[in-house]
Amino acid sequence: MKQTAKTIHLFANWKMYLDYDESNILAHAFASSLKKRPDEIDIAVFPSALALYPAGQVLRDVGIGVGAQNVFWADKGGYTGEVSAQMYKDAGCEYALVGHSERRHVFGESNHDVRQKMEAVLNLGLTPVVCVGETAEERKAGKTDEVVEVQLRAVFQNLTITDKANIFIAYEPVWAIGTGDACDAEEAERVHTMIKNIVAKLLPKLNCKILYGGSVRADNAVEYLSLDNTDGVLIGNASAKIETFKEIFDQAVKLLND
Repeated sequence: MKQTAKTIHLFANWKMYLDYDESNILAHAFASSLKKRPDEIDIAVFPSALALYPAGQVLRDVGIGVGAQNVFWADKGGYTGEVSAQMYKDAGCEYALVGHSERRHVFGESNHDVRQKMEAVLNLGLTPVVCVGETAEERKAGKTDEVVEVQLRAVFQNLTITDKANIFIAYEPVWAIGTGDACDAEEAERVHTMIKNIVAKLLPKLNCKILYGGSVRADNAVEYLSLDNTDGVLIGNASAKIETFKEIFDQAVKLLND
Protein backbone atom coordinates (compact mmCIF):
# COMPACT_ATOMS: atom_id res chain seq x y z
CA MET A 1 0.00 0.00 0.00
CA LYS A 2 1.02 3.61 -0.54
CA GLN A 3 2.61 5.26 2.47
CA THR A 4 0.44 8.04 3.89
CA ALA A 5 3.40 10.44 3.93
CA LYS A 6 3.51 10.26 0.16
CA THR A 7 1.55 12.87 -1.77
CA ILE A 8 -1.30 11.63 -3.97
CA HIS A 9 -1.64 13.63 -7.18
CA LEU A 10 -5.09 13.92 -8.76
CA PHE A 11 -4.78 15.64 -12.15
CA ALA A 12 -7.96 16.55 -14.05
CA ASN A 13 -7.76 16.88 -17.84
CA TRP A 14 -10.99 18.53 -18.98
CA LYS A 15 -10.00 18.11 -22.65
CA MET A 16 -12.71 19.68 -24.87
CA TYR A 17 -15.60 18.30 -22.83
CA LEU A 18 -16.72 21.68 -21.51
CA ASP A 19 -17.52 25.04 -23.08
CA TYR A 20 -16.50 28.36 -21.56
CA ASP A 21 -19.44 28.70 -19.17
CA GLU A 22 -19.40 25.04 -18.17
CA SER A 23 -15.69 25.26 -17.38
CA ASN A 24 -16.17 28.23 -15.11
CA ILE A 25 -19.13 26.61 -13.36
CA LEU A 26 -17.08 23.46 -12.76
CA ALA A 27 -14.10 25.49 -11.54
CA HIS A 28 -16.30 27.07 -8.88
CA ALA A 29 -17.65 23.63 -7.95
CA PHE A 30 -14.10 22.27 -7.59
CA ALA A 31 -13.10 25.25 -5.48
CA SER A 32 -16.12 24.87 -3.20
CA SER A 33 -16.05 21.07 -2.84
CA LEU A 34 -12.30 20.55 -2.66
CA LYS A 35 -11.18 23.60 -0.69
CA LYS A 36 -10.75 21.52 2.45
CA ARG A 37 -8.48 18.58 1.74
CA PRO A 38 -5.55 16.75 3.31
CA ASP A 39 -2.10 18.21 2.72
CA GLU A 40 -1.13 14.88 1.15
CA ILE A 41 -3.55 15.34 -1.76
CA ASP A 42 -2.39 17.56 -4.60
CA ILE A 43 -4.91 18.58 -7.27
CA ALA A 44 -4.25 20.18 -10.66
CA VAL A 45 -6.76 21.01 -13.40
CA PHE A 46 -6.15 21.37 -17.13
CA PRO A 47 -9.00 23.48 -18.58
CA SER A 48 -9.47 24.43 -22.22
CA ALA A 49 -7.37 27.31 -23.51
CA LEU A 50 -10.26 29.79 -23.63
CA ALA A 51 -11.49 29.05 -20.11
CA LEU A 52 -8.08 28.65 -18.53
CA TYR A 53 -7.57 32.19 -17.26
CA PRO A 54 -10.89 32.80 -15.44
CA ALA A 55 -11.16 29.19 -14.25
CA GLY A 56 -7.54 29.30 -13.15
CA GLN A 57 -8.10 32.32 -10.96
CA VAL A 58 -10.87 30.52 -9.09
CA LEU A 59 -8.88 27.30 -8.72
CA ARG A 60 -5.62 28.92 -7.62
CA ASP A 61 -7.46 30.82 -4.89
CA VAL A 62 -7.97 27.49 -3.10
CA GLY A 63 -4.55 26.06 -3.90
CA ILE A 64 -5.53 23.93 -6.88
CA GLY A 65 -2.89 23.95 -9.61
CA VAL A 66 -3.64 24.89 -13.20
CA GLY A 67 -2.08 23.56 -16.38
CA ALA A 68 -2.18 23.76 -20.15
CA GLN A 69 -3.45 20.82 -22.19
CA ASN A 70 -0.90 21.52 -24.93
CA VAL A 71 1.80 24.08 -25.74
CA PHE A 72 3.79 25.31 -28.72
CA TRP A 73 7.56 25.48 -28.39
CA ALA A 74 8.23 28.97 -29.80
CA ASP A 75 7.42 31.95 -27.56
CA LYS A 76 5.99 34.09 -30.38
CA GLY A 77 5.79 34.13 -34.15
CA GLY A 78 3.77 33.27 -37.23
CA TYR A 79 2.13 30.14 -35.86
CA THR A 80 -1.58 30.56 -36.53
CA GLY A 81 -3.75 28.84 -33.97
CA GLU A 82 -0.97 27.95 -31.55
CA VAL A 83 -0.49 29.08 -27.93
CA SER A 84 3.04 29.12 -26.55
CA ALA A 85 4.25 27.75 -23.24
CA GLN A 86 5.29 31.31 -22.38
CA MET A 87 1.73 32.56 -22.92
CA TYR A 88 0.33 29.83 -20.71
CA LYS A 89 2.83 30.70 -18.00
CA ASP A 90 1.82 34.35 -18.24
CA ALA A 91 -1.80 33.25 -17.80
CA GLY A 92 -0.91 31.56 -14.51
CA CYS A 93 -0.17 27.96 -15.50
CA GLU A 94 2.12 25.83 -13.35
CA TYR A 95 1.84 22.63 -15.40
CA ALA A 96 1.61 21.54 -19.02
CA LEU A 97 0.63 18.26 -20.62
CA VAL A 98 3.21 17.16 -23.17
CA GLY A 99 2.64 14.45 -25.76
CA HIS A 100 -0.84 13.36 -24.73
CA SER A 101 -1.93 10.40 -26.85
CA GLU A 102 -4.66 12.45 -28.49
CA ARG A 103 -2.03 14.96 -29.58
CA ARG A 104 0.14 12.14 -30.91
CA HIS A 105 -2.51 10.01 -32.59
CA VAL A 106 -5.26 12.49 -33.54
CA PHE A 107 -3.06 15.45 -34.45
CA GLY A 108 0.04 13.58 -35.60
CA GLU A 109 2.61 14.92 -33.15
CA SER A 110 5.94 13.16 -33.50
CA ASN A 111 8.42 12.25 -30.77
CA HIS A 112 10.50 15.18 -32.05
CA ASP A 113 7.57 17.56 -31.54
CA VAL A 114 7.11 16.23 -28.01
CA ARG A 115 10.79 16.80 -27.26
CA GLN A 116 10.61 20.42 -28.44
CA LYS A 117 7.57 21.07 -26.29
CA MET A 118 9.22 19.42 -23.32
CA GLU A 119 12.25 21.68 -23.60
CA ALA A 120 10.08 24.80 -23.92
CA VAL A 121 8.10 23.86 -20.82
CA LEU A 122 11.20 23.14 -18.74
CA ASN A 123 13.00 26.28 -19.90
CA LEU A 124 10.12 28.35 -18.53
CA GLY A 125 10.10 26.60 -15.18
CA LEU A 126 6.74 24.92 -15.73
CA THR A 127 6.15 21.35 -14.57
CA PRO A 128 5.66 19.00 -17.53
CA VAL A 129 3.35 16.00 -17.47
CA VAL A 130 4.83 13.81 -20.19
CA CYS A 131 2.40 11.24 -21.57
CA VAL A 132 3.54 7.90 -23.00
CA GLY A 133 1.72 4.74 -23.99
CA GLU A 134 1.07 2.11 -26.63
CA THR A 135 -1.84 1.49 -28.99
CA ALA A 136 -3.97 -1.66 -28.92
CA GLU A 137 -2.17 -2.98 -31.98
CA GLU A 138 1.23 -2.40 -30.40
CA ARG A 139 0.16 -4.16 -27.21
CA LYS A 140 -1.19 -7.15 -29.13
CA ALA A 141 2.13 -7.36 -30.97
CA GLY A 142 4.00 -7.44 -27.65
CA LYS A 143 5.61 -4.05 -28.30
CA THR A 144 4.44 -2.17 -25.19
CA ASP A 145 7.89 -1.97 -23.60
CA GLU A 146 9.59 -1.05 -26.86
CA VAL A 147 7.11 1.72 -27.71
CA VAL A 148 7.22 3.26 -24.23
CA GLU A 149 11.02 3.17 -24.13
CA VAL A 150 11.32 4.84 -27.54
CA GLN A 151 8.96 7.59 -26.41
CA LEU A 152 10.88 8.09 -23.17
CA ARG A 153 14.26 8.18 -24.87
CA ALA A 154 13.02 10.73 -27.40
CA VAL A 155 12.04 13.04 -24.55
CA PHE A 156 14.76 12.45 -21.98
CA GLN A 157 17.92 11.43 -23.87
CA ASN A 158 20.59 14.13 -23.28
CA LEU A 159 17.96 16.44 -21.78
CA THR A 160 19.40 19.25 -19.70
CA ILE A 161 17.59 19.71 -16.40
CA THR A 162 18.22 21.64 -13.22
CA ASP A 163 18.40 20.12 -9.75
CA LYS A 164 14.99 21.64 -9.07
CA ALA A 165 13.30 20.09 -12.10
CA ASN A 166 9.91 18.60 -11.27
CA ILE A 167 8.63 16.16 -13.90
CA PHE A 168 5.60 13.88 -14.07
CA ILE A 169 5.28 10.97 -16.47
CA ALA A 170 1.78 9.71 -17.21
CA TYR A 171 1.49 6.18 -18.50
CA GLU A 172 -1.62 6.33 -20.67
CA PRO A 173 -2.15 3.21 -22.78
CA VAL A 174 -3.91 4.58 -25.86
CA TRP A 175 -6.37 1.68 -25.95
CA ALA A 176 -7.58 2.53 -22.44
CA ILE A 177 -8.26 6.24 -22.93
CA GLY A 178 -11.96 7.03 -23.13
CA THR A 179 -12.88 3.41 -23.78
CA GLY A 180 -13.82 2.25 -20.31
CA ASP A 181 -11.26 -0.54 -20.70
CA ALA A 182 -8.73 0.40 -18.02
CA CYS A 183 -5.33 -1.23 -17.78
CA ASP A 184 -4.94 -3.99 -15.21
CA ALA A 185 -3.34 -2.51 -12.09
CA GLU A 186 -0.64 -5.18 -11.94
CA GLU A 187 0.33 -4.49 -15.55
CA ALA A 188 0.30 -0.75 -14.92
CA GLU A 189 2.69 -1.28 -12.00
CA ARG A 190 5.01 -3.31 -14.22
CA VAL A 191 5.12 -0.57 -16.83
CA HIS A 192 5.53 2.15 -14.20
CA THR A 193 8.49 0.32 -12.71
CA MET A 194 10.03 0.01 -16.17
CA ILE A 195 9.50 3.72 -16.78
CA LYS A 196 11.26 4.66 -13.54
CA ASN A 197 14.18 2.39 -14.38
CA ILE A 198 14.59 3.81 -17.89
CA VAL A 199 14.40 7.42 -16.72
CA ALA A 200 16.84 6.71 -13.89
CA LYS A 201 19.41 5.60 -16.46
CA LEU A 202 18.80 8.60 -18.72
CA LEU A 203 18.61 11.21 -15.94
CA PRO A 204 20.08 9.75 -12.73
CA LYS A 205 19.41 12.89 -10.67
CA LEU A 206 15.73 13.16 -11.60
CA ASN A 207 13.17 11.87 -9.13
CA CYS A 208 10.21 11.72 -11.49
CA LYS A 209 6.64 11.03 -10.43
CA ILE A 210 4.44 8.51 -12.24
CA LEU A 211 0.73 8.89 -12.95
CA TYR A 212 -1.65 6.38 -14.47
CA GLY A 213 -4.21 7.60 -17.00
CA GLY A 214 -6.80 5.73 -19.03
CA SER A 215 -10.44 5.21 -17.99
CA VAL A 216 -9.74 6.15 -14.36
CA ARG A 217 -12.96 6.01 -12.33
CA ALA A 218 -14.01 5.94 -8.69
CA ASP A 219 -14.33 2.15 -8.82
CA ASN A 220 -10.72 1.61 -9.94
CA ALA A 221 -8.76 4.66 -8.77
CA VAL A 222 -7.67 3.08 -5.48
CA GLU A 223 -6.19 0.11 -7.35
CA TYR A 224 -3.73 2.49 -9.02
CA LEU A 225 -3.19 4.82 -6.08
CA SER A 226 -2.23 1.82 -3.93
CA LEU A 227 0.63 0.82 -6.23
CA ASP A 228 4.20 1.36 -5.00
CA ASN A 229 5.35 3.05 -8.21
CA THR A 230 2.28 5.19 -8.81
CA ASP A 231 2.11 8.74 -7.46
CA GLY A 232 -1.33 9.64 -8.75
CA VAL A 233 -3.79 9.52 -11.63
CA LEU A 234 -4.50 11.64 -14.70
CA ILE A 235 -8.29 11.70 -15.04
CA GLY A 236 -10.14 12.55 -18.23
CA ASN A 237 -13.89 12.13 -18.61
CA ALA A 238 -14.49 11.45 -14.91
CA SER A 239 -12.95 14.83 -14.05
CA ALA A 240 -15.46 16.78 -16.16
CA LYS A 241 -18.19 16.44 -13.52
CA ILE A 242 -17.76 17.39 -9.89
CA GLU A 243 -19.71 14.32 -8.74
CA THR A 244 -17.43 11.79 -10.40
CA PHE A 245 -14.21 13.63 -9.57
CA LYS A 246 -15.31 14.03 -5.96
CA GLU A 247 -15.88 10.27 -5.76
CA ILE A 248 -12.25 9.70 -6.78
CA PHE A 249 -11.09 12.37 -4.35
CA ASP A 250 -13.06 10.72 -1.53
CA GLN A 251 -11.47 7.37 -2.36
CA ALA A 252 -8.03 8.98 -2.15
CA VAL A 253 -8.85 10.49 1.24
CA LYS A 254 -10.08 7.12 2.47
CA LEU A 255 -6.86 5.50 1.26
CA LEU A 256 -4.84 7.99 3.28
CA ASN A 257 -6.87 7.25 6.38
CA ASP A 258 -6.80 3.45 6.12
